[in-house]
Amino acid sequence: MSDVSIDTTAPPAADALDPRFRELFVDRQLCLALQVASSHVTRIYRGLLEPLGLTYPQYLVLIALWEAEGPLTMRDLRRTLSMDTGTLTPLVKRMEAAGLAVRARDTADERLVWVKLTQAGWDLRDKVADVRCEVVRRLPMSDEDIADLRAKLQVMNAALQAQAPEET
Repeated sequence: MSDVSIDTTAPPAADALDPRFRELFVDRQLCLALQVASSHVTRIYRGLLEPLGLTYPQYLVLIALWEAEGPLTMRDLRRTLSMDTGTLTPLVKRMEAAGLAVRARDTADERLVWVKLTQAGWDLRDKVADVRCEVVRRLPMSDEDIADLRAKLQVMNAALQAQAPEET
């Protein structure tokens, strides 16, 4: 630590009244509110998934494949889960090593890599079925408020995704 003296006096009062500066307050930051909420919710998921030998990202891949009721391409998974290739590829490789999924190149188009659940991946569905309900139970919000928040975030995410350049 340096021996520099720090002036702890408040800024001029006029600065505090400028509406532009009020937007810089910590409690006005949407990104921070989203990050903190995501961290809390993910921590709840982590506590429920760890005993099952799953991480939260693996859970997301599993639910995408369960919903599809069959194989998906890596591109489809990337789009569905909004994950980049650098995150998704090693994640699916770890799931393959754990015996939860298999990957295979498309015979007609070798650029496509398909991901399919193994029987062990399908069998986890019964063990994971109550996780989301337990997460919702632990949140300090009503089911209606949770549904409303999710819907608003999905609208925002869709609009932002439409503006973003697509990864190939």
